[in-house]
Amino acid sequence: MTALADRRTVLLNKVPEVTVWFWVIKILCTSVGESFADYVNETLGFGLLNTTLLFAVLLAAALVLQFRARAYTPWIYWLTVVLVSVEGTLLTDNLTDGQGVPLWISSTGFAVLLAAVFSVWYARERTLSIHAINTPAREGWYWLTVLVTFALGTALGDWTLELTGWGPGISVLLPLSLGVVALTAWRFGADAVLTFWFAYVLTRPLGANIGDFLAMDRSEGGLGLGTLVPSLGFLAAILAVVVYLSISKVDHTRPIAHGQADAA
Repeated sequence: MTALADRRTVLLNKVPEVTVWFWVIKILCTSVGESFADYVNETLGFGLLNTTLLFAVLLAAALVLQFRARAYTPWIYWLTVVLVSVEGTLLTDNLTDGQGVPLWISSTGFAVLLAAVFSVWYARERTLSIHAINTPAREGWYWLTVLVTFALGTALGDWTLELTGWGPGISVLLPLSLGVVALTAWRFGADAVLTFWFAYVLTRPLGANIGDFLAMDRSEGGLGLGTLVPSLGFLAAILAVVVYLSISKVDHTRPIAHGQADAA
Protein backbone atom coordinates (compact mmCIF):
# COMPACT_ATOMS: atom_id res chain seq x y z
CA MET A 1 0.00 0.00 0.00
CA THR A 2 2.81 2.40 0.86
CA ALA A 3 4.57 1.73 -2.43
CA LEU A 4 1.34 2.40 -4.33
CA ALA A 5 0.82 5.68 -2.48
CA ASP A 6 4.40 6.73 -3.27
CA ARG A 7 3.86 6.06 -6.97
CA ARG A 8 0.76 8.25 -6.93
CA THR A 9 2.72 11.20 -5.55
CA VAL A 10 5.27 11.07 -8.38
CA LEU A 11 4.49 13.44 -11.24
CA LEU A 12 6.34 13.56 -14.54
CA ASN A 13 7.44 16.92 -15.88
CA LYS A 14 5.98 17.50 -19.35
CA VAL A 15 8.73 19.76 -20.75
CA PRO A 16 12.43 19.11 -21.42
CA GLU A 17 15.38 20.06 -19.29
CA VAL A 18 16.93 23.36 -20.37
CA THR A 19 20.21 22.36 -22.02
CA VAL A 20 22.11 23.82 -24.96
CA TRP A 21 20.02 21.51 -27.17
CA PHE A 22 16.87 23.18 -25.88
CA TRP A 23 18.02 26.57 -27.15
CA VAL A 24 19.37 25.18 -30.43
CA ILE A 25 16.10 23.50 -31.33
CA LYS A 26 14.05 26.44 -30.02
CA ILE A 27 15.85 28.82 -32.41
CA LEU A 28 15.38 26.34 -35.25
CA CYS A 29 11.65 26.20 -34.46
CA THR A 30 11.35 29.98 -34.52
CA SER A 31 13.12 30.13 -37.87
CA VAL A 32 10.66 27.57 -39.24
CA GLY A 33 7.81 29.64 -37.84
CA GLU A 34 8.91 32.61 -39.91
CA SER A 35 9.92 30.93 -43.16
CA PHE A 36 7.27 28.19 -43.35
CA ALA A 37 4.41 30.56 -42.54
CA ASP A 38 5.58 32.84 -45.36
CA TYR A 39 5.95 29.88 -47.72
CA VAL A 40 2.42 28.58 -47.16
CA ASN A 41 0.86 32.03 -47.06
CA GLU A 42 2.64 33.69 -49.97
CA THR A 43 4.38 31.12 -52.17
CA LEU A 44 1.59 28.53 -52.09
CA GLY A 45 -1.02 31.30 -52.10
CA PHE A 46 -3.12 30.03 -49.21
CA GLY A 47 -3.66 33.56 -47.97
CA LEU A 48 -3.11 34.86 -44.46
CA LEU A 49 -6.46 33.89 -42.95
CA ASN A 50 -6.58 30.40 -44.49
CA THR A 51 -3.00 29.72 -43.41
CA THR A 52 -3.83 30.82 -39.87
CA LEU A 53 -6.88 28.53 -39.72
CA LEU A 54 -4.94 25.60 -41.18
CA PHE A 55 -2.18 25.81 -38.59
CA ALA A 56 -4.68 26.42 -35.80
CA VAL A 57 -6.23 23.03 -36.60
CA LEU A 58 -2.80 21.36 -36.77
CA LEU A 59 -1.80 23.00 -33.49
CA ALA A 60 -4.98 21.83 -31.78
CA ALA A 61 -4.26 18.25 -32.90
CA ALA A 62 -0.67 18.47 -31.61
CA LEU A 63 -1.85 19.84 -28.27
CA VAL A 64 -4.23 16.90 -27.90
CA LEU A 65 -1.26 14.56 -28.34
CA GLN A 66 0.84 16.61 -25.93
CA PHE A 67 -1.79 16.68 -23.19
CA ARG A 68 -2.52 12.97 -23.59
CA ALA A 69 1.14 12.03 -23.22
CA ARG A 70 2.02 10.87 -19.71
CA ALA A 71 5.49 12.42 -19.76
CA TYR A 72 7.76 14.55 -21.91
CA THR A 73 8.02 12.97 -25.36
CA PRO A 74 10.51 14.80 -27.61
CA TRP A 75 8.77 14.42 -30.97
CA ILE A 76 5.36 15.43 -29.62
CA TYR A 77 6.70 18.33 -27.60
CA TRP A 78 8.82 19.84 -30.38
CA LEU A 79 6.15 19.27 -33.03
CA THR A 80 3.87 21.35 -30.82
CA VAL A 81 6.53 24.06 -30.47
CA VAL A 82 6.98 24.23 -34.25
CA LEU A 83 3.24 24.64 -34.76
CA VAL A 84 2.97 27.20 -31.94
CA SER A 85 5.81 29.10 -33.60
CA VAL A 86 3.98 29.21 -36.92
CA GLU A 87 0.65 30.14 -35.32
CA GLY A 88 2.20 32.82 -33.11
CA THR A 89 3.84 34.37 -36.17
CA LEU A 90 0.54 34.32 -38.04
CA LEU A 91 -1.35 35.96 -35.17
CA THR A 92 0.93 38.98 -35.34
CA ASP A 93 0.92 38.99 -39.14
CA ASN A 94 -2.89 39.01 -39.13
CA LEU A 95 -2.91 42.08 -36.91
CA THR A 96 -0.20 43.88 -38.88
CA ASP A 97 -0.91 42.90 -42.48
CA GLY A 98 -4.55 41.87 -42.24
CA GLN A 99 -5.92 44.52 -39.89
CA GLY A 100 -3.34 47.29 -40.24
CA VAL A 101 -2.56 47.39 -36.52
CA PRO A 102 0.71 49.32 -35.93
CA LEU A 103 3.53 47.17 -34.58
CA TRP A 104 3.97 49.31 -31.48
CA ILE A 105 0.36 48.63 -30.54
CA SER A 106 0.59 44.86 -31.12
CA SER A 107 3.93 44.76 -29.26
CA THR A 108 2.44 46.61 -26.31
CA GLY A 109 -0.73 44.56 -26.38
CA PHE A 110 1.07 41.21 -26.40
CA ALA A 111 3.44 42.41 -23.65
CA VAL A 112 0.48 43.33 -21.46
CA LEU A 113 -1.20 40.02 -22.29
CA LEU A 114 1.97 38.11 -21.37
CA ALA A 115 2.21 39.96 -18.05
CA ALA A 116 -1.44 39.12 -17.36
CA VAL A 117 -0.91 35.43 -18.18
CA PHE A 118 2.12 35.28 -15.90
CA SER A 119 0.21 37.02 -13.11
CA VAL A 120 -2.79 34.70 -13.23
CA TRP A 121 -0.57 31.63 -13.67
CA TYR A 122 1.48 32.54 -10.61
CA ALA A 123 -1.57 33.50 -8.55
CA ARG A 124 -3.14 30.10 -9.21
CA GLU A 125 -0.07 27.85 -9.17
CA ARG A 126 2.48 29.80 -7.07
CA THR A 127 5.26 29.00 -9.54
CA LEU A 128 6.27 29.84 -13.10
CA SER A 129 9.05 27.28 -13.21
CA ILE A 130 9.21 24.96 -16.21
CA HIS A 131 10.54 22.31 -13.83
CA ALA A 132 7.04 22.04 -12.36
CA ILE A 133 4.87 21.52 -15.46
CA ASN A 134 3.37 18.42 -13.93
CA THR A 135 -0.39 19.01 -13.88
CA PRO A 136 -2.87 19.65 -16.71
CA ALA A 137 -3.51 23.17 -15.38
CA ARG A 138 0.17 24.09 -15.35
CA GLU A 139 0.64 22.60 -18.78
CA GLY A 140 -2.24 24.71 -20.07
CA TRP A 141 -0.69 27.88 -18.64
CA TYR A 142 2.68 26.89 -20.08
CA TRP A 143 1.42 26.49 -23.65
CA LEU A 144 -0.65 29.67 -23.48
CA THR A 145 2.48 31.50 -22.36
CA VAL A 146 4.55 29.96 -25.16
CA LEU A 147 1.97 31.06 -27.76
CA VAL A 148 1.94 34.64 -26.44
CA THR A 149 5.76 34.79 -26.35
CA PHE A 150 5.92 33.81 -30.02
CA ALA A 151 3.38 36.46 -30.97
CA LEU A 152 5.16 39.05 -28.82
CA GLY A 153 8.58 38.12 -30.17
CA THR A 154 7.30 38.46 -33.74
CA ALA A 155 5.83 41.89 -33.07
CA LEU A 156 8.90 43.14 -31.19
CA GLY A 157 11.26 41.85 -33.86
CA ASP A 158 9.31 43.46 -36.70
CA TRP A 159 8.92 46.70 -34.75
CA THR A 160 12.66 46.84 -34.10
CA LEU A 161 13.35 46.44 -37.81
CA GLU A 162 10.80 49.14 -38.57
CA LEU A 163 12.42 51.56 -36.13
CA THR A 164 16.04 50.87 -37.04
CA GLY A 165 15.82 50.11 -40.74
CA TRP A 166 18.44 47.40 -40.25
CA GLY A 167 18.98 44.69 -42.82
CA PRO A 168 18.29 41.02 -42.03
CA GLY A 169 21.94 40.25 -41.29
CA ILE A 170 22.76 42.92 -38.75
CA SER A 171 19.32 42.57 -37.16
CA VAL A 172 20.42 39.19 -35.78
CA LEU A 173 22.91 40.92 -33.48
CA LEU A 174 20.41 42.70 -31.20
CA PRO A 175 18.44 39.69 -29.90
CA LEU A 176 21.67 37.66 -29.84
CA SER A 177 23.38 40.30 -27.68
CA LEU A 178 20.40 40.55 -25.33
CA GLY A 179 20.37 36.77 -25.06
CA VAL A 180 24.02 36.85 -23.97
CA VAL A 181 23.08 39.47 -21.37
CA ALA A 182 20.33 37.17 -20.04
CA LEU A 183 22.76 34.24 -19.87
CA THR A 184 25.36 36.35 -18.09
CA ALA A 185 22.80 37.64 -15.61
CA TRP A 186 21.70 34.07 -14.86
CA ARG A 187 25.30 32.98 -14.39
CA PHE A 188 25.79 35.77 -11.85
CA GLY A 189 22.76 34.78 -9.79
CA ALA A 190 19.77 36.47 -11.44
CA ASP A 191 16.43 34.72 -11.01
CA ALA A 192 16.40 31.62 -13.20
CA VAL A 193 12.69 31.80 -14.06
CA LEU A 194 12.87 35.49 -15.05
CA THR A 195 15.98 35.07 -17.21
CA PHE A 196 14.57 31.94 -18.85
CA TRP A 197 11.37 33.62 -20.02
CA PHE A 198 13.26 36.76 -21.05
CA ALA A 199 15.55 34.64 -23.23
CA TYR A 200 12.56 32.64 -24.49
CA VAL A 201 10.97 35.80 -25.90
CA LEU A 202 14.27 36.91 -27.44
CA THR A 203 14.82 33.68 -29.35
CA ARG A 204 11.72 34.44 -31.42
CA PRO A 205 13.11 37.56 -33.18
CA LEU A 206 16.55 35.91 -33.31
CA GLY A 207 15.25 32.86 -35.15
CA ALA A 208 12.97 34.95 -37.36
CA ASN A 209 15.82 37.27 -38.36
CA ILE A 210 17.98 34.27 -39.26
CA GLY A 211 15.14 32.93 -41.39
CA ASP A 212 14.69 36.32 -43.10
CA PHE A 213 18.42 36.61 -43.74
CA LEU A 214 18.44 33.26 -45.54
CA ALA A 215 15.20 33.89 -47.47
CA MET A 216 15.43 37.53 -48.56
CA ASP A 217 16.81 38.52 -51.95
CA ARG A 218 20.44 39.57 -52.15
CA SER A 219 19.27 43.04 -53.17
CA GLU A 220 17.63 43.31 -49.72
CA GLY A 221 20.69 42.07 -47.84
CA GLY A 222 19.74 38.40 -47.62
CA LEU A 223 21.13 35.23 -49.16
CA GLY A 224 18.26 34.78 -51.61
CA LEU A 225 17.41 31.17 -50.72
CA GLY A 226 13.67 31.79 -50.61
CA THR A 227 11.38 30.35 -47.94
CA LEU A 228 11.15 26.68 -48.97
CA VAL A 229 14.83 25.72 -48.81
CA PRO A 230 15.42 27.23 -45.32
CA SER A 231 12.16 25.68 -44.07
CA LEU A 232 13.20 22.21 -45.24
CA GLY A 233 16.69 22.68 -43.84
CA PHE A 234 15.40 23.81 -40.45
CA LEU A 235 12.88 20.96 -40.30
CA ALA A 236 15.61 18.43 -41.15
CA ALA A 237 17.84 19.86 -38.42
CA ILE A 238 14.97 19.75 -35.91
CA LEU A 239 14.27 16.12 -36.84
CA ALA A 240 17.94 15.21 -36.37
CA VAL A 241 18.11 16.84 -32.94
CA VAL A 242 14.81 15.27 -31.84
CA VAL A 243 16.06 11.82 -32.85
CA TYR A 244 19.25 12.44 -30.87
CA LEU A 245 17.31 13.61 -27.82
CA SER A 246 14.94 10.64 -28.05
CA ILE A 247 17.87 8.23 -28.02
CA SER A 248 20.18 9.98 -25.56
CA LYS A 249 17.45 11.32 -23.22
CA VAL A 250 19.87 14.06 -22.14
CA ASP A 251 16.99 16.52 -21.82
CA HIS A 252 14.68 14.30 -19.75
CA THR A 253 14.01 15.55 -16.24
CA ARG A 254 13.77 13.14 -13.36
CA PRO A 255 10.34 12.52 -11.80
CA ILE A 256 9.63 14.82 -8.86
CA ALA A 257 7.37 14.27 -5.92
CA HIS A 258 4.21 16.30 -5.58
CA GLY A 259 5.48 17.99 -2.46
CA GLN A 260 8.59 19.15 -4.28
CA ALA A 261 6.83 20.50 -7.35
CA ASP A 262 5.91 23.91 -5.98
CA ALA A 263 9.45 24.50 -4.81
CA ALA A 264 10.96 23.75 -8.20
